[in-house]
Amino acid sequence: MNEVRRSSRVKKHMLDEWHDYAAMKYSRSDENAPSRTQRKKASTALQSLGVQLVELPRERFARLALPDALREAVNEARRITAHEGRRRQLQYIGRLMRDLDESLIQQLRADLDALNAPSRDEARRMRELEQWRARLIDDDDALTLWAREHPHADLQTVRALVRQARKEQTEQRPPRAFRELFQLLKTASISTDDQSKPDLP
Repeated sequence: MNEVRRSSRVKKHMLDEWHDYAAMKYSRSDENAPSRTQRKKASTALQSLGVQLVELPRERFARLALPDALREAVNEARRITAHEGRRRQLQYIGRLMRDLDESLIQQLRADLDALNAPSRDEARRMRELEQWRARLIDDDDALTLWAREHPHADLQTVRALVRQARKEQTEQRPPRAFRELFQLLKTASISTDDQSKPDLP
């Protein structure tokens, strides 16, 4: 809980500093200067982008086209474990990102979205499989629907695991069959996807 509160304070402190910095960049007499709300929104977006870079898996991070200084700063932030040191390094990353051309910022956002798409798709697939598992355990008719969507699935094994999972829940036993059922559904789902792919010419 303390760590969560410290993290929240760090983010708020970073945002305040970035807002102040953005305000200093524009003269009050400049009619084209962005409003305070616009500056706050831009600073928040840059903060989120910087944190995403630091938290991105190394393999994906290596695939991004970044200025050398920004890449080195992100790598340094990954190595820092001290709370205050990490906070200062994140501030430095924010300053570097504010100096980037808007076109590069937009390209970076697009690249991050592309890199994170597989993770989002996998998370969605896992949620769907969890829902299927719950339906199979709660409703006998769900197996007919599952078989219709996954004609190559091992229905006999699915049916047996469903019965065992129900028994585990009734007797409050460890969820061994419950976990095995999920893995079987996952395998069947992947197999169905492969079967539905068109053959290469």
